[in-house]
Amino acid sequence: MQKAAETRAKIIQQAAGLFNQQGYAGSSISDIMRVTGLQKGGIYNHFHSKEELALAAFDFAIQLSSQQFLQAIRGKRYAIEKLQAMLQVYQQFVDNPPIPGGCPLLNTAVESDDAHPALRDRAQQAMTSWQRLIIRIIAKGITRGEIRVTAEPETVATILIATIEGALMMSKLYSNTVYLERAIEHLHRYLVQELSV
Repeated sequence: MQKAAETRAKIIQQAAGLFNQQGYAGSSISDIMRVTGLQKGGIYNHFHSKEELALAAFDFAIQLSSQQFLQAIRGKRYAIEKLQAMLQVYQQFVDNPPIPGGCPLLNTAVESDDAHPALRDRAQQAMTSWQRLIIRIIAKGITRGEIRVTAEPETVATILIATIEGALMMSKLYSNTVYLERAIEHLHRYLVQELSV
C-alpha cells in the first residue's frame, strides 16, 4: 500500500511540472508517460482520468506555493511586514520557483477559463484562499492601528494580486524579470506610503 501511495505522489509531482509548463491541453498522456517513466496502465491505476490527475497536480503546485508564503509570514509581527514578506516570495520565484513553469495559479486560470470548468473552479478556490489571507492580514492591521482605517482590505488585496500576477505574465511573456521587479518596488512603496500609519 505504501508503494502505491509513493507512486501516486511521484506521478502528481512530475505531472505538476509538466502541466504548469505545457498546460493541461498541451500535455498528452504520452507526455505524462515520458516524465513519469510509467506506462499508460500504470498511470490509470492511480487516476481515472487525465482531468483527475490535473486537479491533483494543481493542488500539489498550489500547496508548494502556499507553503512558501506561510513560511515567509511566520514570525512576522506587523501587517505591512507580512505583506512585504509575501512580495519577497514572488521576487524569489524568479530564480527559484516552487514548480517549473511559473505561477501555477496564473497559468491554470488563463488556460482553464472556459475550456476546463473543474480546473477553473479549483483555480478560483486557490485565488479566493489567497485573497482571504491578504484581507485577514490587512483587517488585523487596521484593528491593531498599523494600517490606515481608510484602507479597504478587499481593494488592497485586488491591487496586490492583480499587480503581481500581471507583472508575472509580462515577465514571462518578454523573458525579462524587470516587469516583476518594477511591480514589487511599486507595491513596497504603496504599502508604506498609502497603507502604513
